[in-house]
Amino acid sequence: MTAIFGSGDYTYSLLEGWAKWPEEWLLGDVAAVGVDRNDRVYAFHRGDHPMVVFDSDGNVLRSWGDGVFKRAHGIHMGPDDAIYLTDEGNHTVRKCTLDGKVLLTIGIPGDAAPFMSGEPFRRCTHTALSPNNEIYVSDGYGNARIHKYTQDGKRIKSWGEPGSAPGQFNLPHNISCDEDGWVYVADRENHRIQVFDGNGRFETQWHDLHRPSGMYMPPGKCPVCYVGEIGPYYEFNRGAPNLGPRLSILSNEGKLLARITTTPAAGTGPGQFISPHGIAVDSRGDLYVGEVSYTAWASNFPDQPKPTRIRSLQKFERLRAEDR
Repeated sequence: MTAIFGSGDYTYSLLEGWAKWPEEWLLGDVAAVGVDRNDRVYAFHRGDHPMVVFDSDGNVLRSWGDGVFKRAHGIHMGPDDAIYLTDEGNHTVRKCTLDGKVLLTIGIPGDAAPFMSGEPFRRCTHTALSPNNEIYVSDGYGNARIHKYTQDGKRIKSWGEPGSAPGQFNLPHNISCDEDGWVYVADRENHRIQVFDGNGRFETQWHDLHRPSGMYMPPGKCPVCYVGEIGPYYEFNRGAPNLGPRLSILSNEGKLLARITTTPAAGTGPGQFISPHGIAVDSRGDLYVGEVSYTAWASNFPDQPKPTRIRSLQKFERLRAEDR
């Protein structure tokens, strides 16, 4: 029997074993996932060949990025068939063609800004584009800042500081921008998504989230927001229900529309998650979830040895009303 997840308009069946990469490769932590206009899937991961490109059936088409990227973290698919890749380990954002040619590098490879200095970058996490094609960068591990750049890499402005008040951050882990120019920041360790105008003015915040990590908003007017939430890691609440890891689907005003969650929470079973870190949706509404399973294993299962291979990419096929 096919496993079904979600609810209402956001009901999915899981396609187990969807990604079919060569047996001799290791598909490591899939930190980010992107989908192009032809529904090719880009898995930015921490293993053999950093970028692996699949067709919609899960067959590998090509790979690239060897020797370029140090530690994969974020993907943003541009409207001009460019892909923006955030390298947390190398403190850079690179704009590339879909076959891996580097067009622009923002940041100095290997040169981290001082801890909590507010200067770019210290382990930057993700990128998003404004309606005017400006580049937003969330920054990240060891910083608490959002930076805004022109397309030629000139910094326009930055905002944010450490803290939990509106406009402050405790690990800005992901960022999206909608057609109207609103900027959405997954403020992970403050358990919220903050919403700003294009100049960094705080507008509102969404709660009812637990450590929002992955985030994706499709193009278009009033898009929904897909959020990957990671679960608790401490001994006293590890495995507690209703805290994740899970995937939530929200309206563009933060209203919960559906959730993919299972009990027990963390695991490698059908539809379970270890640490949903990267999310993308294709043209028919199918959902791709990348996980940093290897990195998060010890936090979720401290008494279990880490397997040699752990699933780190899942595909959920969206069901039509007549198929539910």
